[in-house]
Amino acid sequence: MKNVGFWKTLALTAVFCFVLAACNGGGAAAPGAAVGAATGVGVRAQQVSPGGAHTVAIGVDGSLWAWGDNRWGQLGDGTIITHRSTPVRIGTDTNWASVSAGGSHTVGIRTDGSLWAWGWNNQGQLGDGTMGPVNYRNTPTRIGTDNNWTYVSAGSQHAVAVRTDGSLWVWGLNDQGQLGTGTTGGFLPVPVQVQAGTTWATVAAGGVHTVGIRTDGSLWAWGNNGQGRLGDGTTTLRNAPVRIGTANDWVSVDASATHSVGIREGGTLWAWGNNANGRLGDSTTTNRTAPVQIWAGTTWTSVSAAGHTVAIMENGTLWAWGLNANGQLGNNTSGTGDHPWPTRVRTVTDVHWASLSAGGGYSVAVGTDGTVWGWGLNWDHQLGDGTMTDRQTQIRIMP
Repeated sequence: MKNVGFWKTLALTAVFCFVLAACNGGGAAAPGAAVGAATGVGVRAQQVSPGGAHTVAIGVDGSLWAWGDNRWGQLGDGTIITHRSTPVRIGTDTNWASVSAGGSHTVGIRTDGSLWAWGWNNQGQLGDGTMGPVNYRNTPTRIGTDNNWTYVSAGSQHAVAVRTDGSLWVWGLNDQGQLGTGTTGGFLPVPVQVQAGTTWATVAAGGVHTVGIRTDGSLWAWGNNGQGRLGDGTTTLRNAPVRIGTANDWVSVDASATHSVGIREGGTLWAWGNNANGRLGDSTTTNRTAPVQIWAGTTWTSVSAAGHTVAIMENGTLWAWGLNANGQLGNNTSGTGDHPWPTRVRTVTDVHWASLSAGGGYSVAVGTDGTVWGWGLNWDHQLGDGTMTDRQTQIRIMP
């Protein structure tokens, strides 16, 4: 997930958050919570995930790190309200395998296949069986007792996951059918299987829609379909997975609050949905209700969607397009520099790039050497550079 549009609501809840803090010990660390070093100096990363306004990372040693907004304990360091302007270590464990930052919650999987979640839980998005407007977990909380989780993705207020048998599981808010259970409305506070008998390779939770790829390479989507973000040629809400096109060669997919992106075998890049600010990258601002190819003749290895889109080309170069209000495109401009086509990110180093992700108004990237870099919006310390200064070009975060 990535930008789920949720960061815009955080300011509206700020006053309530401070009242909540007073009612919960002012955000003091929970008993037994381990808060680590003040910075990530010396620690290299294998994965990083940006959310609404917080960022989480896994070190090459399996350690967990987080920084940015912490109004609801989404960093997992045992506090609330206390934002972190540089990476802090979460607990002392070194067995984290994957992590995903949502709007204001976080989900992760350990190497033993166990599932964990923390942060805001107003719609049951943590999956621990509880929910409520003042419910939160400020340290990683185990979800269930199973040890067969392989992939998980956090959206704005819901989450989706895949188990080792390829089964698909969902929980959290379902007001737009984004859980895919065949119903619309309400919420699910614990993981529930969707479409038993089907097997899934990967899935991505957006703001109010979800996209996924089955093990046969087919593409599916469900939830809110405004501006065509599902890609089925309509704008009709779907509360159960619907197949997108007939191709069986999809290899990766991602969802933002309003659009979707994916890569097919051969490295072709596709996008669909809302095209405000040119976030689809097809040189227009016209919404697309079905996948359209972006830059035919080019080959891509990864792509990530938010209010802007970022991707890595086969030659290892970084590219970005769409909204650039806060420098999230990384081309040394902001404010009026939206781009409706891929624009190369101005890198300030000769690092070779392993991954790139879009968050709520900012971007983060990991080099093959394990260094972490960020640029764009920084009003809640989401870049982790010790400041609240927006960055129009890359700044190093870890180590």
